[in-house]
Amino acid sequence: MKASSVAGTIEKQTGIHPKHRGISNLLAFALLPLSGFATDVYLPSLPGMATDLQVSGIQVQFTITVFLVSYGVSQLFIGSILDSYGRYRTGLISLFVFALASLVAATTHSLYMIYFMRVVQGITVGAVVAGKRAFFVDLYTGDQLKSYLGLFSIIWSTGPIIAPFVGGYLQTLFGWRANFYFLAGLGAGLGILEWLFSGETLPQRTPFHIKRVVNIYKDMLTTLPFVLGITMLGLSYAMVMVCNMTAPFIIEHHLQFDAVTTGYCSLILGFAWMVGGFISKGTIRHPFFRKLTINTGLQLFFILAMLLCMQFADNLYALVGFAFMVHVGAGYTFNNYMTFSMTRFPQNAGIASGLTGGLTFLMVSGLSYSIANLFPAQDGRNLGLSYLVLVVLVIVVLFLAKRSSEEVRNPAMA
Repeated sequence: MKASSVAGTIEKQTGIHPKHRGISNLLAFALLPLSGFATDVYLPSLPGMATDLQVSGIQVQFTITVFLVSYGVSQLFIGSILDSYGRYRTGLISLFVFALASLVAATTHSLYMIYFMRVVQGITVGAVVAGKRAFFVDLYTGDQLKSYLGLFSIIWSTGPIIAPFVGGYLQTLFGWRANFYFLAGLGAGLGILEWLFSGETLPQRTPFHIKRVVNIYKDMLTTLPFVLGITMLGLSYAMVMVCNMTAPFIIEHHLQFDAVTTGYCSLILGFAWMVGGFISKGTIRHPFFRKLTINTGLQLFFILAMLLCMQFADNLYALVGFAFMVHVGAGYTFNNYMTFSMTRFPQNAGIASGLTGGLTFLMVSGLSYSIANLFPAQDGRNLGLSYLVLVVLVIVVLFLAKRSSEEVRNPAMA
């Protein structure tokens, strides 16, 4: 699509002023990492929160789980609202409610109030991120759309890269509450910029009819390649989330480092996810299943090497080094399947975006919390076992996806 035609589309079919087009694109990308910030900024503070609130580590880890569940559930339903009532106003209100919820979480002394505010944060971030994923489907098509979608996991990964790094210093200088004050300021600031420079992108509102919406959901959920693609997204990101939930305790309790060190380690592992996204973008024209099979085989190799190494060298360098390679592979798989899932149903981009994000993060929340309980945050060996469970599931799903692709002869997956 030529630049002039894109500009015309925005001017005629959206509420974005033509001179704000570039800023609105940047804002859309800036809002994609919001979920990563909301999840990861206080990771170095998890041990400190447990001590200050006089609760167990698993109770504090549950603040991540309730966010992921609400984030996932909200996206299951928000897509139809975005397609019927628009992206802009829904997202704008959500940003300011997110900021308020963050402020309450920063000032309360009740763990249960923090749980509730995390639910509110999850719902509002779900609305914002689903709307911004649909933003690009609204405005672009063809190779230009694929190029933007290929940047999603790369841009999104800036949250997991930057957030724990910032959070480590906030924890050391001001304590865990500073992380939630930071989120409040971030949400309010982005909300103001969105109000000033963005606008509605939905080309045509679709009347909200329950029967029609249910049929769309049914069509998507009975499309096996789409469902298996979402499953791959969930398994890939669960590898990262299991590490996020357990690594702070391994680093700060087992290996006896401080919160700043946790932040630096999270920065490195977040960068690994970005590297995987860049490699994925660079191999976009390579055969789909061949490159994913090679990637998964490399992940399995590094996980087995990690388990062997941890018997003799259970230290920070080995932990972060092997986790880095596993996360590169996870980012690679995630980026490939995100592009596929988001381009599957362009006529219902809001619902597809919401369903993709919702089911992915519901899966991530269930898998990460269950595996964190099955293999507690004790040492690097347990983290390696967590990775092993997930990569075995990836191998099974990848096999099923390949068989499904061969049966339906889908050219997009060839």
